[in-house]
Amino acid sequence: MHPIIPIVLAGGSGTRLWPLSRDLFPKQLIRLSSDQTMLQNTVLRLAGLENVTAPILLCNEKNRFMTAEQLRAVDVMPEAIILEPVGRNTAPAVAVAALKALSVHPEAVLLVLPADHHIEHQAKFHEALNTAVSFARNGFLITFGI
Repeated sequence: MHPIIPIVLAGGSGTRLWPLSRDLFPKQLIRLSSDQTMLQNTVLRLAGLENVTAPILLCNEKNRFMTAEQLRAVDVMPEAIILEPVGRNTAPAVAVAALKALSVHPEAVLLVLPADHHIEHQAKFHEALNTAVSFARNGFLITFGI
């Protein structure tokens, strides 16, 4: 069975939640809804899903050490941390991560996750992901929206 490779997008600059978040301390690195940061919650939310590999994380150069430390604090070892020299939004970030994921496993299903979402019902999230993965393994592109 093809693995699921999570791609975690954590390159935002945190300007919309100012003064809580700011350029050197964006929202994905702060605790908003639990004892963990939004980034930590994103990777921990994957626990219990079958056939999920270590995540590929994208972040900006300025936050790389804090990002790596936050993952280490919750015992998550990423497959890779890709640094964005300049923010270019979602599509280029996903493209770079997809190239990395394909080099790890060419038949993988990619699960692209922003690191700044709050998802309250993890069991329902897992159920939706499992359904989506079954379609993705049959060649469909699946997106979730809010």
